[in-house]
Amino acid sequence: MSDVSTQCTLGIVKPDAVASGRTGAIVAHLQQAGFTLRAARLVRLTPAQAARFYEVHAGRPFYNDLVAFMTSGPCLPMVLERADAVAEMRKTIGATDPAEAAPGTIRKLFAESKSRNAIHASDSAENAAREVAFFFSESELAGLWGG
Repeated sequence: MSDVSTQCTLGIVKPDAVASGRTGAIVAHLQQAGFTLRAARLVRLTPAQAARFYEVHAGRPFYNDLVAFMTSGPCLPMVLERADAVAEMRKTIGATDPAEAAPGTIRKLFAESKSRNAIHASDSAENAAREVAFFFSESELAGLWGG
């Protein structure tokens, strides 16, 4: 990474937004918000992969629906970089429920509902590191920052 204040986070354009053709608009919104796209990959998660990625929610009432939704079509995991990336990403995407999201946020603009909410974002620096590593290997990312 370029300096001490710069950090990376993970964002995932979810299957609803990919299917509705909103991927480009979401990535453009993130770039306009000051994020640099460092890596991206279109994938279709298997049920086992989605279950492992969202294991922190296992046992919650929405878990099985979340796993089914995240495997319903392709999604776009991406590594995004900027100063204070995790907190800025959370502000940029808005509340989980688009009805509660601030105007101009990704979820207000592009989400269909609380469960079909267009984008995932890491909620802490620790989770960002874990989530980035889930989708991208160290060797894939090493050359991006000259490391």
